[in-house]
Amino acid sequence: MKPGIIFGNRIIDVVFIAWFIAQFYKVISAIIFDKKLDIKRFWGTGGMPSSHSSTATSLATSIAIVEGMSSSYFAIAVIFSGIVMYDAAGIRRAAGKQAGVLNKIVERLTQKIEERIHDENLKELLGHTPFEVLIGALLGIIVGLLMKKYLLA
Repeated sequence: MKPGIIFGNRIIDVVFIAWFIAQFYKVISAIIFDKKLDIKRFWGTGGMPSSHSSTATSLATSIAIVEGMSSSYFAIAVIFSGIVMYDAAGIRRAAGKQAGVLNKIVERLTQKIEERIHDENLKELLGHTPFEVLIGALLGIIVGLLMKKYLLA
């Protein structure tokens, strides 16, 4: 396999492209749906689609194309992808919901005692819905498959 154009590794290049598309879509969707440019969405977590899922599944797909589905590398990438997607839709989503509850508690207490308990709100957009994870996973697989010629060149 020849070196990649972006990072010197074709698999990492494909993974980067899948991540970039997912994150770029978040910025574009904020412009379309929220009518505002929110460049922080490019680096932020959470939202549609899951860039964690697209990154992990594009890695697994790229490894399947280059090394084969019976390789140990592919097995590792599939297990890794499952863990990443479970975490994105489960643990990180729950942490985001807890942050929302804590933000409301702090706001109500602040109103009662007229003194701010905590200077900034906790970040609530941490995880993903299962649908956001699914779309991110599909995005990663599609990007990997579309980049097959590049991977095998």
